[in-house]
Amino acid sequence: MSKPPARIRLADAAFALFDERGYEQTTVDDIADRAGVGRTTFFRHYRSKEAVIFPDHDRLLELIRDRLATSSHSTALVAVSDAVRLVLLHYVDEGELARRRYALTSKVSALRDREIASVARYQRLFREFIADWMGDPTESASLRAEIMAAAVVAAHNHVLRRWLRGESPDPVREVDEAMSEVLALFPAPSGHEDGGAGGTTVVAFRTGQDLDALLPSLRRLVEGGTGAGH
Repeated sequence: MSKPPARIRLADAAFALFDERGYEQTTVDDIADRAGVGRTTFFRHYRSKEAVIFPDHDRLLELIRDRLATSSHSTALVAVSDAVRLVLLHYVDEGELARRRYALTSKVSALRDREIASVARYQRLFREFIADWMGDPTESASLRAEIMAAAVVAAHNHVLRRWLRGESPDPVREVDEAMSEVLALFPAPSGHEDGGAGGTTVVAFRTGQDLDALLPSLRRLVEGGTGAGH
Protein backbone atom coordinates (compact mmCIF):
# COMPACT_ATOMS: atom_id res chain seq x y z
CA MET A 1 0.00 0.00 0.00
CA SER A 2 1.45 3.36 -1.05
CA LYS A 3 2.13 6.16 1.41
CA PRO A 4 -0.16 9.18 1.53
CA PRO A 5 1.24 12.25 -0.24
CA ALA A 6 3.86 14.21 1.70
CA ARG A 7 1.51 17.17 2.19
CA ILE A 8 -1.04 14.95 3.97
CA ARG A 9 1.66 13.18 6.02
CA LEU A 10 2.96 16.56 7.15
CA ALA A 11 -0.48 17.74 8.19
CA ASP A 12 -1.16 14.51 10.10
CA ALA A 13 2.24 14.73 11.81
CA ALA A 14 1.72 18.39 12.72
CA PHE A 15 -1.65 17.88 14.36
CA ALA A 16 -0.46 14.78 16.20
CA LEU A 17 2.48 16.73 17.61
CA PHE A 18 0.33 19.73 18.48
CA ASP A 19 -1.87 17.37 20.49
CA GLU A 20 1.08 15.70 22.20
CA ARG A 21 3.41 18.64 22.87
CA GLY A 22 1.36 21.75 22.29
CA TYR A 23 1.50 24.15 19.37
CA GLU A 24 4.21 26.44 20.72
CA GLN A 25 6.52 23.56 21.65
CA THR A 26 6.38 21.93 18.21
CA THR A 27 8.94 22.97 15.58
CA VAL A 28 9.08 22.59 11.82
CA ASP A 29 11.91 20.06 12.26
CA ASP A 30 9.72 18.03 14.62
CA ILE A 31 6.94 17.91 12.04
CA ALA A 32 9.27 16.98 9.19
CA ASP A 33 10.91 14.22 11.25
CA ARG A 34 7.55 12.75 12.27
CA ALA A 35 6.38 12.78 8.65
CA GLY A 36 9.61 11.17 7.45
CA VAL A 37 10.66 14.04 5.18
CA GLY A 38 13.28 16.79 5.26
CA ARG A 39 12.92 20.52 5.91
CA THR A 40 13.10 21.24 2.19
CA THR A 41 10.08 19.04 1.56
CA PHE A 42 8.20 20.72 4.39
CA PHE A 43 8.76 24.19 2.95
CA ARG A 44 7.87 22.99 -0.52
CA HIS A 45 4.34 22.39 0.80
CA TYR A 46 3.93 24.91 3.64
CA ARG A 47 5.43 28.32 4.39
CA SER A 48 5.36 27.77 8.17
CA LYS A 49 3.93 25.46 10.83
CA GLU A 50 1.00 27.88 11.09
CA ALA A 51 0.28 27.33 7.39
CA VAL A 52 -0.17 23.59 8.05
CA ILE A 53 -3.18 24.39 10.21
CA PHE A 54 -5.18 26.65 7.95
CA PRO A 55 -6.67 25.90 4.55
CA ASP A 56 -5.38 27.69 1.45
CA HIS A 57 -7.38 30.89 1.95
CA ASP A 58 -5.84 32.53 -1.12
CA ARG A 59 -7.17 29.71 -3.29
CA LEU A 60 -10.59 29.82 -1.64
CA LEU A 61 -10.81 33.58 -2.09
CA GLU A 62 -9.94 33.14 -5.76
CA LEU A 63 -12.71 30.55 -6.14
CA ILE A 64 -15.15 33.02 -4.59
CA ARG A 65 -14.00 35.82 -6.92
CA ASP A 66 -14.41 33.54 -9.92
CA ARG A 67 -17.95 32.57 -8.91
CA LEU A 68 -18.99 36.15 -8.20
CA ALA A 69 -17.46 37.32 -11.48
CA THR A 70 -19.75 35.01 -13.48
CA SER A 71 -22.92 36.63 -12.12
CA SER A 72 -25.13 39.34 -13.57
CA HIS A 73 -27.04 41.92 -11.55
CA SER A 74 -30.11 39.67 -11.45
CA THR A 75 -28.12 36.62 -10.29
CA ALA A 76 -25.85 38.38 -7.79
CA LEU A 77 -27.56 36.96 -4.70
CA VAL A 78 -27.45 33.44 -6.12
CA ALA A 79 -23.71 33.93 -6.71
CA VAL A 80 -23.20 35.03 -3.10
CA SER A 81 -25.00 31.92 -1.87
CA ASP A 82 -23.00 29.68 -4.20
CA ALA A 83 -19.75 31.27 -3.01
CA VAL A 84 -20.66 30.66 0.63
CA ARG A 85 -21.48 27.05 -0.19
CA LEU A 86 -18.09 26.62 -1.89
CA VAL A 87 -16.29 27.60 1.30
CA LEU A 88 -18.46 25.38 3.48
CA LEU A 89 -17.93 22.39 1.18
CA HIS A 90 -14.16 22.88 1.37
CA TYR A 91 -14.27 22.42 5.14
CA VAL A 92 -16.71 19.52 4.93
CA ASP A 93 -14.45 17.79 2.41
CA GLU A 94 -11.55 18.16 4.85
CA GLY A 95 -13.55 16.15 7.37
CA GLU A 96 -11.66 15.30 10.54
CA LEU A 97 -8.81 17.66 9.67
CA ALA A 98 -11.20 20.63 9.86
CA ARG A 99 -12.44 19.47 13.26
CA ARG A 100 -8.91 19.08 14.58
CA ARG A 101 -8.11 22.59 13.38
CA TYR A 102 -11.20 23.93 15.14
CA ALA A 103 -10.17 22.29 18.41
CA LEU A 104 -6.64 23.66 18.13
CA THR A 105 -7.59 27.24 17.23
CA SER A 106 -10.02 27.24 20.16
CA LYS A 107 -7.04 26.78 22.51
CA VAL A 108 -4.29 28.91 20.92
CA SER A 109 -4.92 32.66 20.91
CA ALA A 110 -2.39 33.40 18.16
CA LEU A 111 -4.22 31.01 15.86
CA ARG A 112 -7.58 32.57 16.72
CA ASP A 113 -6.14 35.94 15.69
CA ARG A 114 -5.05 34.45 12.36
CA GLU A 115 -8.51 33.00 11.87
CA ILE A 116 -10.18 36.35 12.62
CA ALA A 117 -7.93 38.03 10.04
CA SER A 118 -8.90 35.40 7.46
CA VAL A 119 -12.61 35.91 8.12
CA ALA A 120 -12.11 39.65 7.59
CA ARG A 121 -10.71 38.97 4.11
CA TYR A 122 -13.83 37.02 3.14
CA GLN A 123 -16.10 39.71 4.52
CA ARG A 124 -14.23 42.43 2.63
CA LEU A 125 -14.59 40.50 -0.64
CA PHE A 126 -18.34 40.08 -0.15
CA ARG A 127 -18.72 43.72 0.92
CA GLU A 128 -16.98 44.99 -2.22
CA PHE A 129 -19.09 42.75 -4.46
CA ILE A 130 -22.35 43.71 -2.75
CA ALA A 131 -21.50 47.43 -2.86
CA ASP A 132 -20.87 47.14 -6.59
CA TRP A 133 -24.15 45.25 -7.00
CA MET A 134 -26.02 48.02 -5.17
CA GLY A 135 -24.52 50.61 -7.50
CA ASP A 136 -24.99 53.37 -4.95
CA PRO A 137 -21.96 55.38 -3.78
CA THR A 138 -23.72 56.96 -0.79
CA GLU A 139 -22.59 56.36 2.77
CA SER A 140 -25.89 54.70 3.69
CA ALA A 141 -25.46 52.19 0.84
CA SER A 142 -21.90 51.51 1.97
CA LEU A 143 -23.20 50.75 5.44
CA ARG A 144 -25.86 48.39 4.03
CA ALA A 145 -23.19 46.55 2.04
CA GLU A 146 -21.06 46.19 5.17
CA ILE A 147 -24.00 44.89 7.21
CA MET A 148 -25.05 42.48 4.49
CA ALA A 149 -21.51 41.09 4.08
CA ALA A 150 -21.22 40.64 7.84
CA ALA A 151 -24.54 38.79 7.92
CA VAL A 152 -23.47 36.51 5.05
CA VAL A 153 -20.21 35.58 6.81
CA ALA A 154 -21.97 35.15 10.17
CA ALA A 155 -24.52 32.77 8.63
CA HIS A 156 -21.75 30.66 7.09
CA ASN A 157 -19.74 30.57 10.31
CA HIS A 158 -22.78 29.64 12.38
CA VAL A 159 -23.48 26.59 10.21
CA LEU A 160 -19.79 25.68 9.94
CA ARG A 161 -19.31 25.72 13.72
CA ARG A 162 -22.42 23.58 14.20
CA TRP A 163 -20.97 21.02 11.79
CA LEU A 164 -17.53 21.19 13.43
CA ARG A 165 -19.12 20.45 16.81
CA GLY A 166 -21.01 17.50 15.34
CA GLU A 167 -24.41 19.22 15.69
CA SER A 168 -25.34 19.40 11.99
CA PRO A 169 -25.89 16.20 9.99
CA ASP A 170 -26.60 18.18 6.79
CA PRO A 171 -24.59 21.42 6.77
CA VAL A 172 -25.23 22.12 3.08
CA ARG A 173 -28.99 22.17 3.64
CA GLU A 174 -28.50 24.33 6.72
CA VAL A 175 -26.29 26.86 4.95
CA ASP A 176 -28.77 27.13 2.07
CA GLU A 177 -31.57 27.80 4.53
CA ALA A 178 -29.43 30.27 6.49
CA MET A 179 -28.53 32.17 3.33
CA SER A 180 -32.17 32.25 2.30
CA GLU A 181 -32.99 33.97 5.59
CA VAL A 182 -30.09 36.41 5.36
CA LEU A 183 -30.67 37.45 1.76
CA ALA A 184 -34.39 37.92 2.37
CA LEU A 185 -33.44 40.78 4.71
CA PHE A 186 -31.91 42.74 1.84
CA PRO A 187 -34.28 43.57 -1.05
CA ALA A 188 -32.66 44.18 -4.42
CA PRO A 189 -31.74 47.82 -5.05
CA SER A 190 -34.15 49.72 -7.28
CA GLY A 191 -33.36 51.55 -10.48
CA HIS A 192 -31.62 48.71 -12.35
CA GLU A 193 -32.71 47.02 -15.51
CA ASP A 194 -33.60 43.82 -13.68
CA GLY A 195 -35.59 45.45 -10.90
CA GLY A 196 -37.17 48.52 -12.49
CA ALA A 197 -39.87 46.76 -14.52
CA GLY A 198 -41.90 45.62 -11.55
CA GLY A 199 -40.95 41.97 -11.95
CA THR A 200 -40.13 39.43 -9.27
CA THR A 201 -36.80 37.66 -8.79
CA VAL A 202 -36.93 34.33 -7.00
CA VAL A 203 -33.76 32.88 -5.48
CA ALA A 204 -34.03 29.12 -5.02
CA PHE A 205 -32.55 27.12 -2.14
CA ARG A 206 -32.73 23.43 -1.36
CA THR A 207 -34.72 22.51 1.75
CA GLY A 208 -36.08 19.41 3.41
CA GLN A 209 -39.59 20.87 3.70
CA ASP A 210 -42.29 20.00 1.18
CA LEU A 211 -43.74 22.70 -1.09
CA ASP A 212 -47.11 22.96 0.70
CA ALA A 213 -45.35 23.74 3.97
CA LEU A 214 -43.15 26.35 2.31
CA LEU A 215 -45.80 28.30 0.37
CA PRO A 216 -47.16 30.37 3.31
CA SER A 217 -43.63 31.46 4.25
CA LEU A 218 -42.78 32.30 0.63
CA ARG A 219 -45.99 34.30 0.28
CA ARG A 220 -45.19 36.30 3.42
CA LEU A 221 -41.64 36.86 2.18
CA VAL A 222 -42.78 38.17 -1.21
CA GLU A 223 -45.43 40.40 0.34
CA GLY A 224 -42.91 41.74 2.84
CA GLY A 225 -40.38 42.46 0.08
CA THR A 226 -43.05 44.30 -1.93
CA GLY A 227 -44.00 46.40 1.07
CA ALA A 228 -40.39 47.30 1.78
CA GLY A 229 -40.07 49.02 -1.56
CA HIS A 230 -42.76 51.63 -0.89
